[in-house]
Amino acid sequence: MKLTIVGCAGSFPRADAACSAYLLEADGFRLLLDMGNGALGALQRHIGLFDLDALLVSHLHGDHCFDACTYVVARRYCQEAPLPTIPLYAPAGTLDRFSRAYEVQPGNAKLEDVYEERALAPGALDIGPFRLTVDRMNHPVETFGVRVEHDGSTLAYSADSGPTAALEGLARGVDVFLCEATFSDLQANPPDLHLTGGEAGRFATLAGVGQLLLTHLTTWSDPRLTHEAAAGAYDGPTRIVASGETYDI
Repeated sequence: MKLTIVGCAGSFPRADAACSAYLLEADGFRLLLDMGNGALGALQRHIGLFDLDALLVSHLHGDHCFDACTYVVARRYCQEAPLPTIPLYAPAGTLDRFSRAYEVQPGNAKLEDVYEERALAPGALDIGPFRLTVDRMNHPVETFGVRVEHDGSTLAYSADSGPTAALEGLARGVDVFLCEATFSDLQANPPDLHLTGGEAGRFATLAGVGQLLLTHLTTWSDPRLTHEAAAGAYDGPTRIVASGETYDI
């Protein structure tokens, strides 16, 4: 598998990064995990505008899904239209939510001309050449973390989550653990919302992962302190990702 960090900013885009969007490629198939605000422009640095084969949205906070609405305009009104629909794996009701955000007018299709919605639920599913396992995370809205397997290689993606045993289960023994680290370890944080660098490191240790990639840092995050906290809890390779980076898994 090839992983491209399309966007990695938490909560809103940074000057150097769009919000969450992670491109997985294998056997010529392209799966995008999340499509937060700013991601559509950044995605075009890596693949063609219409080259996506499937989209998975972990949850309906804007920094993980808003550009999936913008993408409707590109696919619906391009010179090549009509294009084939894209499978959209997301929490139940996502297409209705996107339709409201898009402000569909009476008489227009409710985005079914662009997306074919497939509701996520805990368990296993196949998307193209990938075998996925999804489970609910600890976040205020329904949120799914993801384990992806292909040809003996494994990746886990936390999405957004506070501490939860489900995250350890998804990440068990993976080659790469792409984990959010939004909060600081040096202050009291709201419960059941996000992880700190230290918590991400502890989950990486508990799950026995091969490499820890930290993501979803906000503008006011201190990357050095986040990395130090994670590395203090996990003795394997640890890195804070940056937009445009690629990883072979």
